[in-house]
Amino acid sequence: MTTTAAQPGTLYGIGVGPGDPELITVKAYRMLQECPVIAYPKKRMGAKSYALEIVELYVDTAEKEMLGLVFPMTRDQAALDREWNKTVDMCWQLLREGKDIAFVTEGDPNLYSTFIHMARLMREKHPEVPVSSVPGISSVLAASARLDLPLADGDDQVAIVPANHDREAMKRAVQSHEAIVFIKVAKVLDMMIEILEELGLADKASVVTKVTSPHELVWRDVRELKGQELEYLTLMVVRK
Repeated sequence: MTTTAAQPGTLYGIGVGPGDPELITVKAYRMLQECPVIAYPKKRMGAKSYALEIVELYVDTAEKEMLGLVFPMTRDQAALDREWNKTVDMCWQLLREGKDIAFVTEGDPNLYSTFIHMARLMREKHPEVPVSSVPGISSVLAASARLDLPLADGDDQVAIVPANHDREAMKRAVQSHEAIVFIKVAKVLDMMIEILEELGLADKASVVTKVTSPHELVWRDVRELKGQELEYLTLMVVRK
């Protein structure tokens, strides 16, 4: 007979920053030490988890229960529902035993993070589970520091925009704000460069991949990137 703890464990979303392990917060470090389970996103093909790579310095995997969770990159809603439910069920099996889970996510857990959907689905399926988050330094702010480029001053307006193929929407975003950070920009990089050239703003843009990490790459002249393929964790900063 299976027994369930009177009080389930807490699901924590732990923001571990953009890449440099020194950019995690003191609270994130404490939670990594205290939680018996460390959950992390992993790719199905066995590639190393970026979030786990950031915190390896602080986690003794021999002392922790490590839970790798696969999040499918697909638009097939049936496949998404199936895999997401499976992921939440895996976490629930440990939470119901009273174990706290620290789910590590690069950047901040409440800004374009996998944790947002996980927390929402956990609350729907198991409302008795406490859910909490620890904020982290976003790649948006890390890029600003790396580029020595203040994002806002006074009444300036800043936009954080997931880049997509809607050319007019991307153009309006550039025209309507003093600073714009386009995340996930790699898939539409050539289009974005064309828009900037059309608006005479190509000199006001920079591109950064995996900011602050050992794999960081920085381009100050975005025109150099025409026709190139960059990694998923790439963003573009436009500052007028």
